[in-house]
Amino acid sequence: MQDKRKEKIGLLLGFVGVICFSLTLPATSTAVPYFGATIVGLGRAFIAAFIVAIVLLVRKERLPNARQFKSLIIVSFGAVLGFPLLTSWAMTRLPVTHGAIELALLPLATAGFALFRAGERPSFKFWLSSVIGAIAVIIYASFLGLGQLHKADLALLAAVVILGLSYAEGGQLAKELGSWQVIAWAILLAAPFFIVPVISQFSLEMLHAPLTAWVSLLYLAVVSQFLAYVAWYGGMALGGIARVSQIQYLQPFLMILFATLFLNESISWFTIVVAMIVVISVIVGKNTAITKKDTKKAQINIIKE
Repeated sequence: MQDKRKEKIGLLLGFVGVICFSLTLPATSTAVPYFGATIVGLGRAFIAAFIVAIVLLVRKERLPNARQFKSLIIVSFGAVLGFPLLTSWAMTRLPVTHGAIELALLPLATAGFALFRAGERPSFKFWLSSVIGAIAVIIYASFLGLGQLHKADLALLAAVVILGLSYAEGGQLAKELGSWQVIAWAILLAAPFFIVPVISQFSLEMLHAPLTAWVSLLYLAVVSQFLAYVAWYGGMALGGIARVSQIQYLQPFLMILFATLFLNESISWFTIVVAMIVVISVIVGKNTAITKKDTKKAQINIIKE
């Protein structure tokens, strides 16, 4: 009963994280024209770094050990540096709907890396439901006639791969450090790499950006870069990486919904049909059995290392 309760809480936290992440591309699309890809992609972490530094100091959190720092490097590279920068650059060339469709492949990437990084073993039924969801997304993209892959498409696909690895690594590490500590340390770890680019790209003209652009940038810094990860990593730590990652199939359609509400992008009946198919695949995949490696063997390996 306790495990079921933890799983439900994990799925709820994962859903909260997905809702927060779903506003990331619309917010990015709004902020990029005024601040540029570098400021939006790395500046959000610049702002978040001040917040997490204060929180870590006030709470007197102890430093992660050497092994944990290795995992934090992976999280930092994907969640703090790579994904924000790649998506910000892509959003200067693609509509939010386009980006939302390609980011729908994140659950498969996360579950795939979970096999290697967290020792989870999703069942055939899980993979089948994942593939069905992915195929639905691909058909949707083809129907819209998105055409051949361009550099922006490759950037988004690269973002999917590195963020999938980051999610899997961060979800596993959250069991040791705690959900908010993982992303907090990851942000600070990346800080030396984004301070110079952000300062060099800043101009006084940016101070005259409209309120919507500033609100979008602050949302990206406080929510997308920090609070959303707290919920997401916490959810994966409680509910399991592969299982909670299934909820992300909802993310592209939530993005499309928010793009419709805030950016006046249109939504078709076909989008609704595909959304229903994906939601069904999420429900089926969520209820499949997921096994893990023998924990005793894992402990022996750790001792040997």
